[in-house]
Amino acid sequence: MAKRIFLVDDSSTILMSLSNILKQAGYAVGTAPDGEAALEKLKGLSQKPDLIITDINMPKMNGLELIQAAKALPGYRFVPILVLTTESQQARREEAKKAGATGWLVKPVQGTELINVVKQVVPGA
Repeated sequence: MAKRIFLVDDSSTILMSLSNILKQAGYAVGTAPDGEAALEKLKGLSQKPDLIITDINMPKMNGLELIQAAKALPGYRFVPILVLTTESQQARREEAKKAGATGWLVKPVQGTELINVVKQVVPGA
């Protein structure tokens, strides 16, 4: 069965591009345009995703707030969450780690790099 990956980014171009890369690699992909919509979708899923990839800078609810809120959902404590952002400052990485992020990718991310990181953080991917 395909591993499920949930993408959150306010850029429709990024969502489309990453969705295509992941689908071609055989993953099932869900998406949301911001943290608020993502949280609502996550609450309604019958099967939780194997991985969440989120942007940091988004309207309504940013990525750090989403990570904290998602980790508080029942059953989501151990779901890996990758941060995908244009920011590369160490302080932001520390914030993301404290919030519960598993890893960090800097945009633009190459398809092969994305798939390699997914394989590292999702067992059996």
